[in-house]
Amino acid sequence: MKKVAIQLAAGFEEIEAITIIDVLRRAKFDVTTISMTEDLKVVGSHQIPVIADNIFTEVDYSDMDMLVLPGGMPGAKNLDEHEGLKAQIIDFNKEKKLLGAICAAPLVFGHLNLLEGKDAVCYPGFEKELTGAKLSFQPTMVSENIITGRGVGAALKFALQIVEILADKEKADQLGKAMLVEN
Repeated sequence: MKKVAIQLAAGFEEIEAITIIDVLRRAKFDVTTISMTEDLKVVGSHQIPVIADNIFTEVDYSDMDMLVLPGGMPGAKNLDEHEGLKAQIIDFNKEKKLLGAICAAPLVFGHLNLLEGKDAVCYPGFEKELTGAKLSFQPTMVSENIITGRGVGAALKFALQIVEILADKEKADQLGKAMLVEN
């Protein structure tokens, strides 16, 4: 079973995070939500509290297949300021493990110079943060081991793109059809 870590920083975009969690769990992946704070309760950008499965300092990432960053502000900024998370992202990238970020969160990858020469998307206005990326305006973009998404409106397609990569297109298509997501 594929294991996915979803990072929740204070101020995360609730629709993006919950959509990704929901779709990946429907796909029968082992999804762990991880609080980037000292508390399991993390409050999103629209003041919706979510109880994470674990706290960052207590997570063993060694058997995770993918790490995902929901966007939102100041959530993306808080992810970008978390030194432990950035070290983990660098390790994942060195191992060519999958990394995903949506909305403003691809800025974390940009600031770590992980997007150099790669196709990427982000929420409008954050393009300058994606250092070295070849920018696109598609809902989602896959480039090597990195998946990026534009924002709330692309959350379902982003999550289904992850399913396609971690499982296969057939499983992603079946889930999309069941959720009435048009391709």
